[in-house]
Amino acid sequence: MSDIKAKVWKFGDNIDTDLIIAARYLSTSDPVELAKHVMEDADPQFVQKMSGGDVIVAGENFGCGSSREHAPMALKAAGISAVIAKSFARIFYRNAFNMGLPIFELPQSDEIEEGDTIEIDMKNGEIKNGEKSYKFTPIPPFMQELIASGGLINFAKEEMK
Repeated sequence: MSDIKAKVWKFGDNIDTDLIIAARYLSTSDPVELAKHVMEDADPQFVQKMSGGDVIVAGENFGCGSSREHAPMALKAAGISAVIAKSFARIFYRNAFNMGLPIFELPQSDEIEEGDTIEIDMKNGEIKNGEKSYKFTPIPPFMQELIASGGLINFAKEEMK
């Protein structure tokens, strides 16, 4: 897995799947269409302001709410390279890996500010923000394989070859 160097977009606690991708857009599973509306109800200009490769940093319980896999799919399709939060809703956690979206639990996520440029060393479990460095538990090898493959479906296709 390669490292990520990216600009931060900051959100708070309890960002639910309806804030990530509103239910009114769930008549499609087209990632390109979903990407146009990522975080729209939390910040209507988010998609216009962000750039591909940016990261979201949030507080506790990111991805709570419904179990829809559209949420991590939309984030990834919009170009979000990773999500860092104090904690994740369990179903979102698994769905993110199934979609190939890297996520990292970091208790000190509140120390990272919007607009910061951070570096994530996924293999060694370290986030650098200027002079500060934070350790996190590295993603288990199998989950790293899911991300490297682009998600569970791609991983399964590769395994069947």
